[in-house]
Amino acid sequence: MTATALPTTRARRPRSALPWVALLVLALVAVAALLPRTAAPQDAFAQNVAERLRPPSAGHLFGTDELGRDLFSRVVQGTQASLATALLALAFAFGLSVLVGLTAGYFGGLADRLLMGVVDVLLALPSLLISLLIVSGLGTGPVNLAVAVGIASVPSLARVTRAEVLRVSAQTFVEAASGFGLSRFRVLLRHVLPHARGPIVALGALELATMVLSVSALSFLGYGTQPPAPEWGNLIAGGRDYFATAWWLTTLPGAVLACVVLALHRVGRALGASEVGLV
Repeated sequence: MTATALPTTRARRPRSALPWVALLVLALVAVAALLPRTAAPQDAFAQNVAERLRPPSAGHLFGTDELGRDLFSRVVQGTQASLATALLALAFAFGLSVLVGLTAGYFGGLADRLLMGVVDVLLALPSLLISLLIVSGLGTGPVNLAVAVGIASVPSLARVTRAEVLRVSAQTFVEAASGFGLSRFRVLLRHVLPHARGPIVALGALELATMVLSVSALSFLGYGTQPPAPEWGNLIAGGRDYFATAWWLTTLPGAVLACVVLALHRVGRALGASEVGLV
């Protein structure tokens, strides 16, 4: 009786096309942010009262607002403000969370207990509430908004950074580097951080999606870029009074925001899956 041969290779999961669709969406958004006048040649600030509250058409893809301004041009122009604020928040969060996570994970002891205690307290609160409390104290404006959203994202990033630092620090090559007489600072920067960055970057991509949504939510409340300068949040807020008669003023900027957030989230998931060998 012959035994049935077991397959020597495991069937691979079919690759999903969703990450590529998400990358295409993000590429279009990047063009809109970097070249807004090319993506939408109409003036985003030009008023034409005779054309006010016109529905979407060939001449105005997203219709016009209450002052006759082309809404598509304003959404494209607002892409730059929304993404710039979110990216500034991400940079701030990365810098602070990596500092906290590295210090807590590599040095341990009292520093670990104190820093992680603060992180645990912040993790118990909704990130949007933390952002709202901070920006209420700092005042309105894109820079203050970026700082507030960045601080709210530090706890989750710091937790992952600490976990990765602890994992990498237990590896033999880190102990060998310390045994060769390298300072703890050099071991940390040259050996620990480069091998711990993968999951941190993947989580950062997911956090960027949350940051874009938080920036728009707080701008909706009036804490971000101030009108007449367009930003996705204040565009949605400006159209809420006309929702019954001009649905496009809130629906279409909201749809753009949702597509960008979903695309960022999908790319972040793909990055995270690649770190554990799933894609």
